[in-house]
Amino acid sequence: MVATIDARGLSCPQPVIMTLDQIKNGEDKEIIVLVDTDTSKENVARAASSQGYQVTEVSLEGEGYRLRITKE
Repeated sequence: MVATIDARGLSCPQPVIMTLDQIKNGEDKEIIVLVDTDTSKENVARAASSQGYQVTEVSLEGEGYRLRITKE
């Protein structure tokens, strides 16, 4: 199952907290995170990596970014 987190318009640490909450839910091997700042992109990627997830794709999505993170 793929979960999608739309954290556009939110400032850190909210995107990180939302991502970590989804990871702790433990149901998803793949999570899509939408953010709109470089800082959020980097912080979400770092937080996901610390939990054993890997950022497998970062692409532009409108005026922000779309991160695909998967369980290693």
